[in-house]
Amino acid sequence: MKGKLPNYVVVEQRYFDIKLSPANDDHPSHDVAVGQRFVKEVYEILRKSPQWKEMAILITYDEHGGFYDHVPTPVEGVPNPDGIIGPAPYYFRFDRLGVRVPTFLISPWIDKGTVIHRPDGPTPYSQYEHSSIPATVKKLFNLKSNFLTKRDAWAGTFEKYFYIRDTPRDDCPETLPEVDTALRPFGAKEDSSLSEFQMELIQLASQLNGDYVLNSYPNIGKRMTVKEANRYAEDAVKRFLEAGKAALKAGANESAIVTMRPSLTSRVPVESY
Repeated sequence: MKGKLPNYVVVEQRYFDIKLSPANDDHPSHDVAVGQRFVKEVYEILRKSPQWKEMAILITYDEHGGFYDHVPTPVEGVPNPDGIIGPAPYYFRFDRLGVRVPTFLISPWIDKGTVIHRPDGPTPYSQYEHSSIPATVKKLFNLKSNFLTKRDAWAGTFEKYFYIRDTPRDDCPETLPEVDTALRPFGAKEDSSLSEFQMELIQLASQLNGDYVLNSYPNIGKRMTVKEANRYAEDAVKRFLEAGKAALKAGANESAIVTMRPSLTSRVPVESY
């Protein structure tokens, strides 16, 4: 471990279930054991880092898994993030929260066994929700930019829990229990068609490689197998990163967004237009 992590890092999972690299994102019908093995791997690697005493790991989920929750979903005082209203016939206003999801905040600066409930602001109706993450990052790094939306301006933040202790703990486990047993009776089905979520990922990948401008964009991913989609997504990300490096080498601003054209090798930052 060299201790050279940037100040803010996002660790992505594998979303496509391939025999040589099984999905570890905990989405059905993927093996949850593989996902928990991934959590164990990330934790143990970071625990060995010389930066450990300056580190916090946040693990959260985008869904609750369908389990029953006795706590009603909050509906009072929740702002619509950006003023967008959903389509007919429901015209959903995005002014309520969903069910609770598990979230783990791991750091030697957090007291063992801490359970965090409701925030104490910034409004009387504020809650901890996913936009609490960028809102907390904004405070931790003293970012002067505006909030992303009305929702993260409203969300509770959790930076205060890093300042309760005077010294970091030295009893954080170096290893976690092994995850030995598979939780599904079959392996990866890489020839299966894509889930709705995986098709959305392919649409996102097409924003990177430029395929979103094609007439076939609305149907992209519908005929792909999981294996084909995985290859498409990996290639899109690889090409996008290569284009970014080439743009930097050519003198582009570090904040420039690279725009790519489908099936072309010319890649230019938006600033050049």
